[in-house]
Amino acid sequence: MILPRRLLLIGTATMLATPAGATKSDVATAIAALTKGAPIRPGRVRLDLPLLVENGNAVAMTIDVPDPLPAGERVLSLHVFAEGNPLPGIVNAYFGPRAGLPRLSTRIRLATSQTVIAIAACADGTFWSDSVDLLVTLAACVEDS
Repeated sequence: MILPRRLLLIGTATMLATPAGATKSDVATAIAALTKGAPIRPGRVRLDLPLLVENGNAVAMTIDVPDPLPAGERVLSLHVFAEGNPLPGIVNAYFGPRAGLPRLSTRIRLATSQTVIAIAACADGTFWSDSVDLLVTLAACVEDS
């Protein structure tokens, strides 16, 4: 028979060993805070991530807007959200009026297999998105006790 106190310790250890990831509703809330309710259209922004990731500790990622925007429009910022990481927002990059082409290459940590979403915010108030569903075989963002 397991004593209640021992059962509590086992449950606490299990909760600490299992990373708490952001949920789809956490990501939706973070995106809604960014867009302030404006519609998000697919296209214009491109998120380049591998579909199969061996190690989630350093995943190469590129976000860009490859096609020229119409005159008077420009990309103000690029944002990346991950549904399975401890925090939903993982990258925010802002571009000034003299920034040139909106392109960002970096490495990110991914806690588990998940959907990663990129959003481009434009000066005309439009938002554009791309997403990648990827499989992570060795998780990151996990703290060992």
